[in-house]
Amino acid sequence: MTDKDRDGGQRLLSLDALRGFDMLFIMGFSVLLVKLCVAMGWGNDCFLSEQMRHVKWHGLAFIDTVFPLFLFIAGASFPFSLAKQRDNGMGDGAIALRCVKRGFLLFALGIMYGNFLKLDFAHFRVWSVLGRIGLAWMAAALIFMKTGVKVRVALTALILVGAVLFSRFVLAPDAAAGCDPFSPEGNFGCWLDRTLTSGHILRKLSDPEGFAGLVPAVATAMFGMFAGEVLASSGRSGNIKALTLLGLGVACALMTVLFVQFCPINKALWTPSFVLACGAYSFSILSVFYWIVDVRGFRRWTYPFQIIGMNSITIYLAKRIIGFGGATDFFFGGLASRFPEAWSPVVWQAGYVLVCWMFLWFLYRKRIFLKI
Repeated sequence: MTDKDRDGGQRLLSLDALRGFDMLFIMGFSVLLVKLCVAMGWGNDCFLSEQMRHVKWHGLAFIDTVFPLFLFIAGASFPFSLAKQRDNGMGDGAIALRCVKRGFLLFALGIMYGNFLKLDFAHFRVWSVLGRIGLAWMAAALIFMKTGVKVRVALTALILVGAVLFSRFVLAPDAAAGCDPFSPEGNFGCWLDRTLTSGHILRKLSDPEGFAGLVPAVATAMFGMFAGEVLASSGRSGNIKALTLLGLGVACALMTVLFVQFCPINKALWTPSFVLACGAYSFSILSVFYWIVDVRGFRRWTYPFQIIGMNSITIYLAKRIIGFGGATDFFFGGLASRFPEAWSPVVWQAGYVLVCWMFLWFLYRKRIFLKI
């Protein structure tokens, strides 16, 4: 996708930079921070380390925002992509078909990621991060194409309110009386996971990318498309656009306070309160990146992030398929061994992140980009 500012025709580097910043944590930077905390003597359970580990069920850590932010950014790119395709003479039917193909291709790649190629057909994982992105983005893109902004806002609100009501009042058929509707045993979506995809889910009772959060994730993608509309709009200055995004972030934060009275923040269930909390973060951090990079023009510092952001799906798949541990041992194993025991893992992990980044830099220099 190419993210173009519809006013000036310049590429919105802030989207690439933010996507790269987000993927940096998937690329191993979160592990590096944990190892650094241990080496500094702060312990494995200090605040920063805890923020780099997913919460077990209810709650929110920083690392839990990485996935929804990526989906948000995918949504934010779509208004630019749609306008470009229409400008090139492509009809909406062909664009919609391309969206459907992209959605199901990501879903298929997610199944491949989940050990399908081991040919153990009884146990490969059906659900995945890529599948969630593909299906949620596809649904949001089709809604965006066929509806006006008022209808989109109404549909997004309906998704969030409807998801709360459905979760609270439609329990798993096999749930015990009084069972928490937001527990794996009581949630209807989790019941669908273990009933319809038994043997193909990540956990015994549910899958964190399964049925439960599929519809609310569409709202996350829609939030991104609202942000993209703001950025692509004409007649507004960059400062006003940045403030509008920040205002949307504040609105999401206030709505989070309301929604947590009715449903917990839970990434595995992708609850509406989780959607709103991550929406608050996503709108806000995009407003900061956009204002610094595209409004104020401070761009040089974004180069390392751009390298990652322009091949984000590539590095996600490459870490699974290729693996960079051997290359890290080859280039940095000796150096790491010369450091004190506490610091050796830090040096090795820093080398791992650098190896991943150099792989992406090589692709960038050769103008090789994986586009789905």
